[in-house]
Parts: sequence; structure tokens; C-alpha cells
Amino acid sequence: AGDIGGTKTRVGVFEVDGVECAPIEERSYPSRDYPGLTEIVVDFVGSSGKDCRAACFGIAGPVTGRQMSTTNLPWVVDADELETRSGIPTVALLNDLEATGWGVAALEQSQVVVLNPGRPDAAGTGLGEGGIYWDGSKDRPFACEGGHASFSPTDELGDRLLQFLRHIHGHVSWERVLSGSGLADLFRFMVSEAGETEPNWFLEADHAGDPVPAVSEMALEGRCDISVRTLELFARLYGEEAGNLALKVMATGGVWVGGGIAPRIRRFLEDGAFMDGFLAKGRMRPLLESMPVRIVLDDRAALLGAARFAASLLTT
Repeated sequence: AGDIGGTKTRVGVFEVDGVECAPIEERSYPSRDYPGLTEIVVDFVGSSGKDCRAACFGIAGPVTGRQMSTTNLPWVVDADELETRSGIPTVALLNDLEATGWGVAALEQSQVVVLNPGRPDAAGTGLGEGGIYWDGSKDRPFACEGGHASFSPTDELGDRLLQFLRHIHGHVSWERVLSGSGLADLFRFMVSEAGETEPNWFLEADHAGDPVPAVSEMALEGRCDISVRTLELFARLYGEEAGNLALKVMATGGVWVGGGIAPRIRRFLEDGAFMDGFLAKGRMRPLLESMPVRIVLDDRAALLGAARFAASLLTT
């Protein structure tokens, strides 16, 4: 199984019992060091020496068939080519949030943080680009590209943020706000709002390639007021978009907030700003209050989900 992101590709081999998957070996590859996923899979299969009967890869981007282009990498991923060159008889492709949907069902209580207990029934959803529906007998994850829908501010600060980001990107999607690069732009916006210049520590981290860990660290340690306000705003906007998605798919079974950023800024998500944004939907507030909301702490959920989907191929 594989979880393919713009920065790293995590690949693992699992032993299967039904749809339960026990990890045997796992490795992480820097995605941009390879011309494509096939080269990574061939390397991993060859070095692990395991005889794999089926594989599934969760990939950031829309998957509509046996071939797809990745959103944040110059790759074209072809399931047929993967089968031929890796020697794995059955290969499937999933959107990474759909893979996460397969994974959350197998998470233990210790691997999540409850932000809102709610009153769940049979359905559920993931945040941003995927969901889970109940088909009458089992949960079925599905993918979408909701993160690319247009950002919609709800107050004057948000209006100014939209104008700020529009000058940078043209079309401003929710992903332009709620992502690693979005968090960096959010910090730049908050600096401009304060009438200050970007601090040296931010410029140095930005020049090195990724200022987001520095912004998060300064906020979590309370060493930069603008970083703190940036994370508070990020958490509220995160909640607003989660609430938008929850209403659109009627997520009465709950919302799962996953990915790499959420566990790192857990304190800010638990402080109340996220749920304030999530619930701020006027007449629909009582409905949203009934929906459980959880943070996924295990960043291996998508890899586990891809493995569980691959395991399901062996039983169909």
C-alpha cells in the first residue's frame, strides 16, 4: 500500500486477515527525488523481497480511472504500468482522502481526539476532499475535490484576506487558505494587518523552503503574537470549511480532521476556535452540534486505508 503526497511517499507491505492489515515493513521516500511512482514501487518491492498479491495507492488528486495526474507532482500514475513493472497482479488507485476514509474505520480511540461528541448515526465524512456514506450494509468512502471550491469569507477580516490572496493567486480556493502554503500566506497577511515587516526568522525559514514549521513552533511556544493570531485564524477558518462540507454531505455520523497539519496544531484546534467556526452556520447550528468531530492523530491513516482497500480486492 502507498500514501503519495507532494513531499513524501510512504509505502508499506501488510499481512492480511480478511480486511484487517498488520504492517510488516514500511519506508518513506522523498517524492520529488523520483520521476514517478512506478520507480518507487519497483524499488520497494525489490528491496523488501515480499510477494504481494494486491496493492492500492492513495494519491493527492482526482482519480477517475486506471490513470491519473498528481496535483502537486509532475507524475502520471498508471495502474496497468504498475502491475506490469512491479509484478503485483492487482493494483488500484484511490484519492488520498478516500484512502483515509478506509483508514479511519480501523483507528483506535487513542489515535483520535474528540472535539465534539455529538450524537452520531449511520453516516460520516472526512474533511475537505472525501467522505463516507452508509450503503445499507457497510461504510463506503468516496472522494471529491471540495478543497478547490472558492474561499468564502464571513467577516471583514476574511474579506481583506480574500483580497490579499487574490493578488497572489487569482482564484482563491479553500486549499489556498487551509494548507501548508496557505498557512505561510496567512502569516504574511497577518503581518501586513499589523503594519509590520516580516521577521528575520520567517524570512530565513522561507528562504530555506518551508516557513510553516517555524510559524507553528513560534505560535505553540508563545514567542510571536502574530504567529499565535495566525494559528487562531487558521483554526477558525478550518472549522468553517469543515462545517461547510458537513452540511453539504449531511455528515450526521461525524467529521474526521486528518492530514499532517491538524495533529501538529492540536492545541489551537482544541482551544475552541475550530468549533466556533464549525458551528457558525446560523439556523443550522443545532444540526452541526449533533455531529461528532474528531482529530486524527495518526498520520498513517491514509496508508492503512490503502492497505485495507487492497485487502478488500482479495476478497471480491
